[in-house]
Amino acid sequence: MLYQRTLLKSTSVTGIGLHTGKKITLTIHPAKADFGIQFKRSDLPDAPVLKASAGTVGTTENNTTIGSGVNVIHTVEHLLSVFYGLGVDNAYCEVNGPEIPIMDGSGASFVFLLKESGITNLNKSKKFLVVLEPIRVELDDKWAQIEPSSRLIVDSTIVFAHPTIRNQNKSFEFSCDNFIDLISRSRTFGFLKDVDMLKRKGLIKGGSLDNAIVLDDFKVMNSDGLRFKDEFVRHKILDTVGDISLLGYEVCGKITTYKSGHLLHNMLCRKLLESQNSYEIVSASSIQREALEALELPIAMAPIFQ
Repeated sequence: MLYQRTLLKSTSVTGIGLHTGKKITLTIHPAKADFGIQFKRSDLPDAPVLKASAGTVGTTENNTTIGSGVNVIHTVEHLLSVFYGLGVDNAYCEVNGPEIPIMDGSGASFVFLLKESGITNLNKSKKFLVVLEPIRVELDDKWAQIEPSSRLIVDSTIVFAHPTIRNQNKSFEFSCDNFIDLISRSRTFGFLKDVDMLKRKGLIKGGSLDNAIVLDDFKVMNSDGLRFKDEFVRHKILDTVGDISLLGYEVCGKITTYKSGHLLHNMLCRKLLESQNSYEIVSASSIQREALEALELPIAMAPIFQ
């Protein structure tokens, strides 16, 4: 995946917003190279387009929200994760409400949607954010860091005082196939004891056993059980990939997290971008050239990039 990518044709899906409970239609359109991922509230025709970036993130309580005031879109992280996972750099997303549909609580429906639409290469090479120096953020006993690596690796640890979860750790080396097979189907989760508190805060109005794993004090309440024994930490990786995609580039770096969430992920992105000596932006053609030189192969063997 050295070329930028977009959809072959527009595609739509309708579902319920996890937090708003509203029925929402999302339509994704192809976009030109260097457009990035942009969102438009079609129910707010005069509102500006929102570009998916670390700097446009607003609230991060139980989801990642971009925008501010009335012009906001909640729960973008699963869709953004699938865009990154399938290598889609450019897309224009119209949504007729304040939230991305939650679907089944994972990224699987969005994977299906994009595959059905088709994905095509654009005549311009990708750009990579290459991490040069470690960056770390902390919040109480939680932390997240990113350090140099030749590829994207996410090493995540979660800790919950629940007999079904306890401590879970997973290290994930990114590739499209690995993302689809190992990460995209993992669902968001929550605890029955927290439902009333979250609803008082105006959250999870659309939550159900159809779009989340729900745990009582002892077990998983969903009749179909878990998709993976460690589905909880896999979903944390899904969220992390979506939040890190807001850097705006493919990432060459190892991300390690401990009890992290959307706020810490956004703090990490912002601190990295503010530390200009800690990274560089490199075109895929340059990376290909360096790889060939390292292998002592002639440059003529490389594809031509623009």
